[in-house]
Amino acid sequence: MKLGLQLGYWGAQPPTDHGDLVAAAERCGFDAVFTAEAWGSDAYTPLAWWGRETSTLRLGTSVLQLSARTPTACAMAALTLDHLSGGRHIVGLGVSGPQVVEGWYGQPFARPLARTRQYVDIMRQVWARQEPVVSQGPAYRLPYDGPGASGLGKPLKPIVHPLRSDIPIFLGAEGPKNIALTAEIADGWLPLFYTPRMADQYNAWLDEGFAREGARHTRETFEICATAQIVLTDDPAAAYTAVKPFLALYMGGMGSEDTNFHAEVYRRMGHADLVDEVTALFRAGRKDEAAQIIPDTVVDDAAIIGDEAHVRAEIARWEAAGVTTMLVSPGSVAEIERLASLI
Repeated sequence: MKLGLQLGYWGAQPPTDHGDLVAAAERCGFDAVFTAEAWGSDAYTPLAWWGRETSTLRLGTSVLQLSARTPTACAMAALTLDHLSGGRHIVGLGVSGPQVVEGWYGQPFARPLARTRQYVDIMRQVWARQEPVVSQGPAYRLPYDGPGASGLGKPLKPIVHPLRSDIPIFLGAEGPKNIALTAEIADGWLPLFYTPRMADQYNAWLDEGFAREGARHTRETFEICATAQIVLTDDPAAAYTAVKPFLALYMGGMGSEDTNFHAEVYRRMGHADLVDEVTALFRAGRKDEAAQIIPDTVVDDAAIIGDEAHVRAEIARWEAAGVTTMLVSPGSVAEIERLASLI
């Protein structure tokens, strides 16, 4: 089992302690640091900023939103950071949801799996640098020949020769079809709400992808970097109370009332009735009540809260389920040091 530091995305103001956290993570033997984006801070700028102070940490995004960049623009950013970091970059991608894609980026959300497949193919064409990059759609056409085209576009290869011709791509997938696609075309999976209780189901979806013709990996070479709320504490009650508003937001407040991919994850876990109740309360403005009705056992499905003995046992359970890296969000250098001592 390895540890990854998840810095996430910024809130209303830039965080003031990320430099200290990154330095501590590298000193304590963490494998990677990841950044994220929503509709505020981007993922690449902080990753490059803090990554310049590191020498061993892998530098990942968890996740970049596909609609924020064309696939060639994303490939350019990736090959640039890969050069600057000496080959330590991981490209973590996700489709986001229709509210963000259409509301923030002004792009259509339709056919997310087909777009993901084409996006990844174009990025790999850029890095391979064997031929000028071409793509015939449906989402991206290179050269562009649609409405308003000048007819002067031409296929191009990147000017810069990539340091690595095959930079790792991880996908943030939540649904069964997307997880199978991830196993087929990607190098790793970035689940947000992972529960070892459903490992057999996850493995069935992953195995569908591994079995497809042209799949890049087997289970033995594939990475699963799962986000994990790990709270080392002798006061579990306070920790449960702190985590529940976060779950209520993702379970009941993300996306729209009838299109919330995070809520669907919890439905597949067997919590459909709870999701309906949390959603109704959250969207009625009763956010505190939405958090309060979430049982501790539901928090335990995708989080680890307790003393060192309990946390060690749970980490072993996640590892046995197939997780190779746990992405954690410690709030202090001391927490990083304590977590590192358990692995």
